[in-house]
Amino acid sequence: MKVILDTNALMVPEQFGVDIFAELQRLGYVQWQVPSSVLAELRILATKAEKGRDKVAARVALGLAERCSIAGHADVDADLVIEDLALSERAAVFTNDKALKKRLFSKGITVIYLRQGRYLEAMKKEY
Repeated sequence: MKVILDTNALMVPEQFGVDIFAELQRLGYVQWQVPSSVLAELRILATKAEKGRDKVAARVALGLAERCSIAGHADVDADLVIEDLALSERAAVFTNDKALKKRLFSKGITVIYLRQGRYLEAMKKEY
């Protein structure tokens, strides 16, 4: 199964010490995809973030993104690209963004999120 990773998802390993790839595999997700617009957001955070912690997490995230396939265009809003990719490729999305989670879930997209700061959980809409 395929999962699309949001900016904050790639920052989880540095911020919370969770091995997201092992957790995604535990949930059955073995194909990881990162939109180009997410990489653009991470590059900005890595250079311009005010908090040193966010800068470090963004730099680590950029390194982790190398393990993923890249899709989409960098000049489009990341949330829109994530939603479009999830719908077109029937993929799940890993994000901790509350508004994005709600929007994706309402469209029937499986959402993966960090639970209790320790592990990942998938939320699917039952029909």
